[in-house]
Amino acid sequence: MIRDMLLPEFDQEMANTRKILEMVPEGRFDYQPHPKSWTLSRLAGHVVDLPNWVVHTLRVEVLDLYPGQYVPFKPTSRSAMLDRFDEHVLEAHAAIAGATDEQLSKIWRLIWEGKTVVIMPRLNVLRSLVLNHLIHHRAQLGMYLRMLDVAVPGMYGPSADETPVKGEKAA
Repeated sequence: MIRDMLLPEFDQEMANTRKILEMVPEGRFDYQPHPKSWTLSRLAGHVVDLPNWVVHTLRVEVLDLYPGQYVPFKPTSRSAMLDRFDEHVLEAHAAIAGATDEQLSKIWRLIWEGKTVVIMPRLNVLRSLVLNHLIHHRAQLGMYLRMLDVAVPGMYGPSADETPVKGEKAA
């Protein structure tokens, strides 16, 4: 079944994501590296909420959104952030584990302000609009951590903080 191929990837990416969320420093949620950038709280909150999109993708065939409908999560503590992330991951894992091939192959639509912006099978939504989207913002979060001089954990092997460059010490 398709879900059996998707679940290991989902689980690996969620474990990697949790590692980076664990490093978000308390007291720096207002950090914003550039006026056009989100604050650390907004970016981390978005990363935390992305696994919940799995549940919505599998629950509805059409997601019809308008500005102001969605209130983003803005964490104020690491523990609140991790608790919410863990809850979303458990729900998303269960949703994928219960999905059928027929359900994952069904066409899904995203409508924004009355205009269709995405039409694709749910599996593709889960891989691109959820997992790849999460990985993209997780990488941004890693850059925020780097700019705050916080050690960045490795995602697919050791990071520069875990394995020193020749002649340097690891953080």
